[in-house]
Amino acid sequence: MSQRADVVVIGGGPGGYEAAIRAAQLGLSVICIERRLHKGKPALGGTCLNVGCIPSKALLDSSHKYHDLKAGYEKHGIQFDGLKIDIPDMLARKDKVVDQLTTGIAGLLKGNGITWLQGSGQLLAGKRVEFTPHEGEAEIIEAEHVILASGSKPIEINAAPLVDDIVVDSTGALEFTEVPKRLGVIGGGVIGLELGSVWSRLGAEVVVLEAMNDFLTIADKAISKEAKKIFTKQGLNIRLGARVTGTEVNDQQVTVTFTDDNGEHSEVFDKLIVAVGRRPVTTGLVSADSGITLDERGFVHVDDHCRASVPGVYAIGDLVRGPMLAHKAMEEGVMAAELIAGHHAQFNYDLVISVIYTHPEVAWVGLTEERAKSEGYEVKAGQFAFAVNGRALAADDNAGFVKFVACAKTDRLLGMHIIGPGAGDMIHQGLIAMEFGSSVEDLQLMCFAHPTLSEVVHEAALSVDGRAIHAIQRKRK
Repeated sequence: MSQRADVVVIGGGPGGYEAAIRAAQLGLSVICIERRLHKGKPALGGTCLNVGCIPSKALLDSSHKYHDLKAGYEKHGIQFDGLKIDIPDMLARKDKVVDQLTTGIAGLLKGNGITWLQGSGQLLAGKRVEFTPHEGEAEIIEAEHVILASGSKPIEINAAPLVDDIVVDSTGALEFTEVPKRLGVIGGGVIGLELGSVWSRLGAEVVVLEAMNDFLTIADKAISKEAKKIFTKQGLNIRLGARVTGTEVNDQQVTVTFTDDNGEHSEVFDKLIVAVGRRPVTTGLVSADSGITLDERGFVHVDDHCRASVPGVYAIGDLVRGPMLAHKAMEEGVMAAELIAGHHAQFNYDLVISVIYTHPEVAWVGLTEERAKSEGYEVKAGQFAFAVNGRALAADDNAGFVKFVACAKTDRLLGMHIIGPGAGDMIHQGLIAMEFGSSVEDLQLMCFAHPTLSEVVHEAALSVDGRAIHAIQRKRK
């Protein structure tokens, strides 16, 4: 006998499990299907909790602590001998963090009365879902509504096929059992910079091969320029316009061939990370007669409310247009659940925060200065450095700046961009301001606590009109 549910969610990652929980809170019967096996055990949390956001941040934090102990504390008058690193212990801590969170998600589903089915789900015609467990025979689930949330996976490239633990994707880069002497990273985006930073801090010589001629093209140009300068100073060898043409593995090393404006080159590495982006996981997700429309890149076609081409079916997260970010998937999942329950719900796609968890962190929300100008805005902008901020100087963590982009005619905030300490947290000040339609003057008139890093936000807002107190500026008005 087939099962029935008001909502069937295919995928238990951040978007999927939040959709399931919100639907259950709204009184709907919910089944969540997740096929992931992490280290041989069924696991919720998707890429983010198992092999993405969380484990990478655990290693970023561990490696940053090690790097500070090794090179950053003498300025504070702290000296010691005998520093060493135990990579297996570091990996064990990372796994413990992952287990704690994924176990917690399982508890949340159980506590909300959600049925977690461990295996694969495929949407069939008529909103029926075929569930195939890891062991056993397939069965049909009758659903009133279906939310597709199967996520994404790393893109593989023909020029650099994965080979054991030598040529790896972002997942494999979380499992190196020792620090490579020379590490190559194909891709200078968010994932490549974060993973490169981890192993660079631990002692690897890191070369980043980025095919684009410009660095971090998704960020504001002022931010990307500063980021390249800082990361290069930290030891990342960033090669722009480097297009990888082939790889060859011999004697536990990999030779990478690439071309740039100066011709063809080759480099030998102990490990190579392929971090050129991600693509949606749609193989086996929907049957040919399901009625779901995919585009040429494999994304599910949806409207602004994540409704797919079949009434009652939604798709969220990395399966659909927009940035592949866990927090975007989460909000889309909640929106889908609330729409299914008959509530009004919407999501502001213009204000999705992006964060790179290097050190210093890089974060932005809204329009870059270049994008604002291209969209026809008359722009005014201002920025202020952490270099003269008392709290940042006291902490010896004062690289970077805060930048605001605003409309010169209306004074409305259009974008906020940060490279500096705590950027991933401070960026939410700009998010809240822009969500409520704040002007630059609104921030200028606020009283920020002293001494705090957030004073840089205040000074950056003042600088838009040439009014920064702790910088020599010509007042604009």
